[in-house]
Amino acid sequence: MRINLSGVFVNDQQKALRFYTETLGFRLKHNIPLGEFAWITVVSEEAPEGTELLLEPDAHPAVRPFISALVEDGIPSTSFAVDNVEAEHERLVAKGVRFVQPPTDLGPVITAVFDDTCGNLIQIAQEKTQS
Repeated sequence: MRINLSGVFVNDQQKALRFYTETLGFRLKHNIPLGEFAWITVVSEEAPEGTELLLEPDAHPAVRPFISALVEDGIPSTSFAVDNVEAEHERLVAKGVRFVQPPTDLGPVITAVFDDTCGNLIQIAQEKTQS
């Protein structure tokens, strides 16, 4: 068994698609119209056949209060692995991304958290090498 799909709820699928591809650097995998919404997935440039991220509409009545509570409490909706949090933080800040937590050393990992402009906080994390 393996994970092939995970998702984040977004308040605007097209805005999310632009942010996740143009700003973060993911690659569009699927964009299938389904009435009012679409089945939109993106993948990592580094692993185009790997896990897909579904940019799922936040249309269900339970979603917005849930995501809003997570944001209010500073809890990320998901986490992306990076090789170097400091470098990725600098790259994204240069693209106008707003971080709510700068790179922070948490012992075995270094993390930073940003606003994805579509309703979520997203964490980037770097595992530190064990010596």
